[in-house]
Amino acid sequence: MSAYTYPNPEAIFYQQYNAARRDEVVGILLALFLGSFGVHHFYLRRTGLGILYACFFWSGIPGLLGFIECFFMPGRVREFNAIQAAAIAASLGIPVPGWGQAPVNVAINVQGNMPAVGVMPPAGAVPGPMVGATTYAPAPTQTAVATYPPQAPPVAACGNCQRVNAAGARFCSGCGQAL
Repeated sequence: MSAYTYPNPEAIFYQQYNAARRDEVVGILLALFLGSFGVHHFYLRRTGLGILYACFFWSGIPGLLGFIECFFMPGRVREFNAIQAAAIAASLGIPVPGWGQAPVNVAINVQGNMPAVGVMPPAGAVPGPMVGATTYAPAPTQTAVATYPPQAPPVAACGNCQRVNAAGARFCSGCGQAL
């Protein structure tokens, strides 16, 4: 962890993350059009593979592999971005912001007592319970709604200088005392 104190480490995280992150569409286009030269590997800092592709571009095999790899590039770019986010957050001593939180303003409706697929009622059947059939109470409809804004995490006050620190902080941002 750094000896410097940051007034807002999340703002610094987002600034560094936006500088280091890669775009999925750019990765796909590089693999599709310049894949025979290995440019898409250089884009994701895989220098060894990029050099290997550049050495054998004349054979046509890297071009074919580049075409195939353009379908895998979105996952590789997401993995690269996740690794970059984890490294930046670890260097700042904070958890990765936004990970493990529920989506905002999302409502999920779950209906119960749905008919089986492919089962049709007989012709002339009247809706309602059949004589001698077991009846079941309909399952209640469950709705999950995430609230916005998310609840603020609890804060910790330093016992030495009484400064308020972010939740999960191990050291005080004012005096450096262990919390």
